[in-house]
Amino acid sequence: MARQGNAAIIEQFIADGIPYMFGNPGTVEQGFLDALENYDELQYVLTLQETVAAGIADGYARATGRPALLQLHSGVGLGNAVGMLYQAKRGHSPLVVIAGEAGVKYDAMDAQMAADLVAMAEPVTKYATRVTDPGSVLRVLRRAMKTAMTPPRGPVFVALPLDVLDAVNGEPVVPSTFLSTESLPVPSLVERAARLLSGAEHPLVLVGDGVSASGGQEELARVAEQLGADVWGVDFSEVNLDARHPLYRGQLGHMFGEVSTEKVKDADAVLIVGTYVFPEVFPNTGSPFRADARIVHIDLDGYEIAKNHPVTLGLVADPKATLAALSEKLEDSLSDVDRLRAARHLELRRGEQPERPADDGTLLSAFLRELADRAPEDLMVFDEALTAAGPLNAHLPGRLPGHWFSTRGGSLGVGIPGAIGIKLAHPDKTVIGFTGDGGSMYTFQALYTAVRHDVGAKFVICNNRSYKLLDLNIEQYWRERGVPLHSHPSPFDLSRPELGFTELARGFGVDAVRVDEAEQVPYAVKRMLADDKPFLVDLRTVEGA
Repeated sequence: MARQGNAAIIEQFIADGIPYMFGNPGTVEQGFLDALENYDELQYVLTLQETVAAGIADGYARATGRPALLQLHSGVGLGNAVGMLYQAKRGHSPLVVIAGEAGVKYDAMDAQMAADLVAMAEPVTKYATRVTDPGSVLRVLRRAMKTAMTPPRGPVFVALPLDVLDAVNGEPVVPSTFLSTESLPVPSLVERAARLLSGAEHPLVLVGDGVSASGGQEELARVAEQLGADVWGVDFSEVNLDARHPLYRGQLGHMFGEVSTEKVKDADAVLIVGTYVFPEVFPNTGSPFRADARIVHIDLDGYEIAKNHPVTLGLVADPKATLAALSEKLEDSLSDVDRLRAARHLELRRGEQPERPADDGTLLSAFLRELADRAPEDLMVFDEALTAAGPLNAHLPGRLPGHWFSTRGGSLGVGIPGAIGIKLAHPDKTVIGFTGDGGSMYTFQALYTAVRHDVGAKFVICNNRSYKLLDLNIEQYWRERGVPLHSHPSPFDLSRPELGFTELARGFGVDAVRVDEAEQVPYAVKRMLADDKPFLVDLRTVEGA
């Protein structure tokens, strides 16, 4: 039983079924990285920078619903990863983040690379701690695993000093305990929720990723159909409802509160499930709801219920189980008038659905149409396309649970590493990561990891030669303040110098093609899907670029 902590932690990770350690190596982690060479069950996935490692871990955790192990190098590595850890925290990704440090015995020296790692990690993690006792290493790691996986899920951080891991460790290895959180409110509260939602003339459903985390997509669809309620995505980055469902209206804005206000202001009954309201950068600080609106909020995260706006009834409970129970109670509480109105509204929405997305004549639409025709039904997509997300979601909407993911939290650069993480989780699937020219350059070196570890994800750069989202946002800023439209600020422009994505990709060993004209689209799509190797498409989405 007695062995160094360096070996003990690896045995613990293996006992918890962790197949990969994503990271970038450093001197203060050398003890356990050296020990890792003796274990075949845990593979080290090498990245060239910590942001990439965190992005791949985030994609892997989201695609599996299991904890992902992320190794960072001391304070400098943690600093590099902070932006992506913020993304993981906002998106509730269960990451177990470890970082080495020189040792407890050096605390008083204020030496090179010394930093308070716990204080650095706390703002971007769910829980952060440091192990100082060689006899408590595995206990703390099991606590970290449990905490990461307990809703609301999120990244946790454990600092592992080198001298603590070098010491003899006699702790037994036992699998971590993951808690069951499938829970229902008492029946009287479910009945009350059904009564509050019944009889509405303008019902509305607002949903977020808590639905996906609970596997409650079918139950959500059933309740929405019973109510005849339009469904809007709020904190929505996974498949919480089939995007082709006639009642799904799309996502509310993530930037400006007036977008959400316009959509919810007429609703007399609102069901909020698995999200908080509202996550815009510039939210409406007043209530966007009608004063007499009856609001029912269901979430396992009690902090998010009524966080910003009062609700009539808040239920801290599992979305899937609660929606199923609510559906049963609605059968009793809905009147014949309610059922007729719901059926008519559902039929109206069905009639509005186009058979095929409109052809707007752009190169982007031509590419997406060709890809939609050729791609397998179970295509997995990571969407960091931002300003190209509208056409992307029209042609390749998220339909299958666990097969569509989008960026969350505002951290750029997750598209390429996120796709790599998803492909590692599902090696038999076709996985494509969409990103922009600006976002891709945060983590372009992730292509190295795809080649080194033979991860056949595909990548599409929607290249508009700018930070286009900033162009759109500043135009909104000008309109709000009555500023006449004028040239966008020069820092938003990425056309000088020209970014040679195909050349950069080939430098990492990834085959690539540039698409400038519609005639090139069929070949590019066919070539991208021809094998299970990494491939990149530089898709020029601006004429004359």
